[in-house]
Amino acid sequence: MIAVLSREQSRAFDARMIGELAVPGLVLMENAGRGVVDAIERHWPARSLARERVVVVCGPGNNGGDGFVIARHLAVRGAEVRVLVVGKLAAYTGDASVQLHALAGVGLVASEVGTDSADRSPGWTAQPGEVAGLQAELSHATLVVDALFGTGLSRPIAGLHASVLEAVQRCERPIVAVDVPSGLDADTGGVLGVALSADLTVTFVAPKLGLLTPRGARLAGKLVVADIGVPPPRTPASARLLERADVVSLLSRRASDMHKNAAGHVVVFAGSPGHLGAAVMCAHGAMRAGAGLVTIATWTEVADALDVRVVEVMTARLSRESLDASVDDALARADSVVIGPGFGKDAHARQVVHRVLSTWKGPLVVDADAIAMFAGAAEVFASSSASVVLTPHPGELGVLLGSSAREIEGDRFGALAASVRRTRAVTLLKGAHTLVGAPGECPVVNGSGTSALATAGAGDILSGTIGALAGTLSPFEAAFVGAYLHGAAAESWGRDRAHADRGLLAHEIAEEYPRLLGELTEESAATRQTREAAGREKR
Repeated sequence: MIAVLSREQSRAFDARMIGELAVPGLVLMENAGRGVVDAIERHWPARSLARERVVVVCGPGNNGGDGFVIARHLAVRGAEVRVLVVGKLAAYTGDASVQLHALAGVGLVASEVGTDSADRSPGWTAQPGEVAGLQAELSHATLVVDALFGTGLSRPIAGLHASVLEAVQRCERPIVAVDVPSGLDADTGGVLGVALSADLTVTFVAPKLGLLTPRGARLAGKLVVADIGVPPPRTPASARLLERADVVSLLSRRASDMHKNAAGHVVVFAGSPGHLGAAVMCAHGAMRAGAGLVTIATWTEVADALDVRVVEVMTARLSRESLDASVDDALARADSVVIGPGFGKDAHARQVVHRVLSTWKGPLVVDADAIAMFAGAAEVFASSSASVVLTPHPGELGVLLGSSAREIEGDRFGALAASVRRTRAVTLLKGAHTLVGAPGECPVVNGSGTSALATAGAGDILSGTIGALAGTLSPFEAAFVGAYLHGAAAESWGRDRAHADRGLLAHEIAEEYPRLLGELTEESAATRQTREAAGREKR
């Protein structure tokens, strides 16, 4: 997994490289700037830098220093470059000042834009004439480099800086952001007043938290992590970005004598009148993810309707007259349990959920209605005897924590931490870059998936998938492997359809699983063989 850093961890890493490892800050800045230019050439291979007219917009401190290095390397590779500084040239010190003076060696001169906003009152807005020079340069540009603000920004952008960002965005030229798009909160992915929407973001050493949120990912465009010639972070990270190899390491091919009972029996408490599909989707996800047996435990009238519809899946009836006993009978079959999809939130549904939470001692995936019925009462899951995996979308987690979906999306990592702390359960927060947290574990960020997953029933497929995987993996592993498989299925479906980003039906997600699992387990077997061969050679 790849370390993901917060704002403070990025600062601490830089300080350690300079202080403990004696890597000069000037070297780090030089490597960072060159890495951005390399990334530009790789991202647009058909475009020659010799034909580009690039405007590099530089901010204060080391952000501007990075911009000066980028400008110099672009010029050396043939681009026509304009360097614009938002503020005072005389304000640069240290490494940034050295890089500013180095521009002269390639014939570049930096120009100031407007007046330093520090000289103005907080409510001041730049006048049109003060960014006219910038607008004129942008009108002739073919590419813009945003080196205005980096990860250190923590307050809203206003005044001249806001006017500059708005002018850059309006120019409708491709934008390359340095480290993070200016205006993006590096920790939360929130917008600090105004933020640029980049086509390419080149960050350094490791991804930042805010870049791996739905809003941050959208503003960043294509994300590239540039190597700046130092070892990767060894200090504790704020999160870890899941890689395919991590999933491969947890999967293996089945033994040749595997039978259905050994493959795991998933019991799904799901479905209600008008919501049969949720139960069917959840069960289908479990079967395609490898469960040997799946039983849908549901209300009598729902089970009657399902019996004429399902083939590979069994049904069990929940009697409202003897509810606890019928729940216990269903649990007696289970190796893992999923509860909630389309299940309802009435008194009888609540009784079932409470019974399962208080008596079941195995893996338990809690989704949809079984989460929403506990508004503001997240602690109920902390007292469960089961190994709970919660799978909320932002709205459901907001209900559970007594907040709103907007607040959850405003700080997804903070919301995840709050859920884990209050529920003492594995929590999977759905969305672009799904997050998975667990007590005592560093959060995992899943990067697989496409916007085609925005389709009814996709969440039901995911909960069934995790339920099946929980038969062989720990609840935490089952959650992030399930998220990866779910996202990878959407990618696979899209590749077969001219990279379609819509039109995916939920059951089609699960249809991709057997092929994906086959590929992943083959890679796992090959990796093991290579490792064993290397071990024999050493002996």
